[in-house]
Amino acid sequence: MSSWRDTILNDFVPNVSKLTLVADPDSLLTEEKLALELRGRGFDLIEFNDPVEFRYAYESKYRSIWDRGKHTDLVVILRLQDVELESLPYDLLQAGRKLSFNLGELFPNLSYPVIEKLDRSLLDSLYDAQRKSPPDRKGDNATKEFILRYVFGIAAELISSDVELLRALLRLHYGKIQIPFTLAERLVQVLYEHSGFKAWPLDKIVPDNEAFFAFLQERWPVFLSRLSKADQLREDSPDKSAGQSIGTSQSDAPAVRTAEGEHQYGLKFPGPDVLPFDHQDIKVYIDNLFVEGKLSPIHATEIDVEPGSWIRCGIVPASADDDEMRVSRLFELVEKNLPTEESRYSDWTAFALKWAELSSLIHCGSNAAHQTRLKDVGDALNATFSRWLSDHYSSLINLPPTDPVMLHHVPRRLARDVECSGDGCAALIVVDGLALDQWVTVRQLLHKQDNNLVMRESATFAWIPTLTSVSRQSIFSGKPPLYFPSSINSTNSEEKLWKHFWEDHGISRLDIAYQRGLGDGDASSVLDAAIHPGKTKVVGLVVDKVDKIMHGMQLGAAGMHNQIKQWCEKGFLCALVGNLLDYGYDVWLTADHGNIECVGAGRPSEGVIAETRGERVRVYPTPELRSQVADAYRFAREWQPVGLPSDYFPLIAGGRNAFINLGNSIVGHGGIAIEEVIVPLVKFERRVG
Repeated sequence: MSSWRDTILNDFVPNVSKLTLVADPDSLLTEEKLALELRGRGFDLIEFNDPVEFRYAYESKYRSIWDRGKHTDLVVILRLQDVELESLPYDLLQAGRKLSFNLGELFPNLSYPVIEKLDRSLLDSLYDAQRKSPPDRKGDNATKEFILRYVFGIAAELISSDVELLRALLRLHYGKIQIPFTLAERLVQVLYEHSGFKAWPLDKIVPDNEAFFAFLQERWPVFLSRLSKADQLREDSPDKSAGQSIGTSQSDAPAVRTAEGEHQYGLKFPGPDVLPFDHQDIKVYIDNLFVEGKLSPIHATEIDVEPGSWIRCGIVPASADDDEMRVSRLFELVEKNLPTEESRYSDWTAFALKWAELSSLIHCGSNAAHQTRLKDVGDALNATFSRWLSDHYSSLINLPPTDPVMLHHVPRRLARDVECSGDGCAALIVVDGLALDQWVTVRQLLHKQDNNLVMRESATFAWIPTLTSVSRQSIFSGKPPLYFPSSINSTNSEEKLWKHFWEDHGISRLDIAYQRGLGDGDASSVLDAAIHPGKTKVVGLVVDKVDKIMHGMQLGAAGMHNQIKQWCEKGFLCALVGNLLDYGYDVWLTADHGNIECVGAGRPSEGVIAETRGERVRVYPTPELRSQVADAYRFAREWQPVGLPSDYFPLIAGGRNAFINLGNSIVGHGGIAIEEVIVPLVKFERRVG
């Protein structure tokens, strides 16, 4: 079947021209599958952002090869309109052919301002729907409704009941792709035309995942309070009407909280008091939301729930059997949704969040059978992840930073937000070494310490090798490691890189702050010494407490969780985030890498041959030196230096192996396990009202 990519790929035949210049204002060439196909055909992609950085990469990687008479196919991408290709340097214009691609050409019958807001992974279903539809030009609203119907599977005009509305919203928010705000607005408009939905807070819960889950969380205790013993017995009865809920009979419509006064349940969101959580089309989602940690169980000791009931996931465990049930359900979800070598990066990040929930639950417990099962599933998972990285990792580097896919995209996203807000300010907290499953443990404690914190949780890819000097510098520089070769083995240039990045985005050096070595003491005093509220526009903070815990850890992954929990309970991180929010900063948190429990498989004795001698990675100045060691240590893997300096060749320990004495156990990093590579990315906000 023809796809939108084929239209573009027709212009990319190997060996036609060593240099191709492409105007790509809609970031089509860097879409994951298209970039992968281009690389499969032998084309290298490089963006033209900063002229100095581009010239460095161009001269060192390509001109030198061409001067030796060898051929490479290089594609230079300019995220501007085709007429602005002429702004490229003269020598490029003379040597290269020129191409231009945009969404308007691919989707001529749809409104360009609407489709440009779509995640590029959605273009496949949109292109297929366009191909099957009459070739009529559509305006903005018609385009929005077309996308809602054929891409998101929502025919808003056909939704006529609370069950249908809730089911549509659950499908929307349970997925991996955030609906663009312009589509959410249109969906709200159409839904409000139905008189039965006017009391619902659709303007809040349609565009915002966190608001929707907060709405569900608020209604869950009300639903439980309406349960009775008889209702529970009828829960799975075949005689029960498919449209009838435990908490709401057809003769007893849900009460609605209006603006006239507070409702008896003290609900903050307007709308129906009781939602049809127990409807057969709804409870399958609710069950998963509790299991995956998107909703929090509550205390409900007065309710007698049958063993094995789906409702138990939403009640704080009263016994070990309840914990066992959640672990079992999470294993089912994880094993059912294991990504493959053909999966998208978004499949891996979405899966990593589920995997982290399961890992945190098991590491914080003491069930040996669960730990063994987690290790077995994890080993198979990381074997697949390793193969996926080999093919897909390089295609992530040039993706747009709108939703950061790699760590060097994070400051670019912050810069865009600061620029769009006009007078906004941003704070980035980098927790050195915090793995995604350890973030789950931290998140739970932060919620207890400040239940008004809203944590918009996602995940992103660290740089490989997952070393602090590589990955953390990419965060503070906003660049791939290729562009800081002189400092790649140290973190001492971070402050300079951070300030240089923001100066390039128009921020005065006097308004940029950076501080590292944090994690203990009084957070207010730390901030008072680092920033000037009202003047400091951007601040970068390194919390290295988790990394210190890791490098002294003798008790494995379980010990890591226990000590991180003890540290977090002291309140430093919660106070740090809270104070920054109080000062008016947009507050983000991420990590430079994660960690994994591993076992020694042998320590190479190589003197000064290796420039970096880590526990999970060794780095060599030439591929020949690396190969000598790789031949002797068959558990190690020669990693292709994607986005790395020309004299930087990593040898990465595979599986759970480490370059330490045989049989010794450590918690380490540097490798390519999912626990090391996919790290948390969280935006904090305050809940209002």
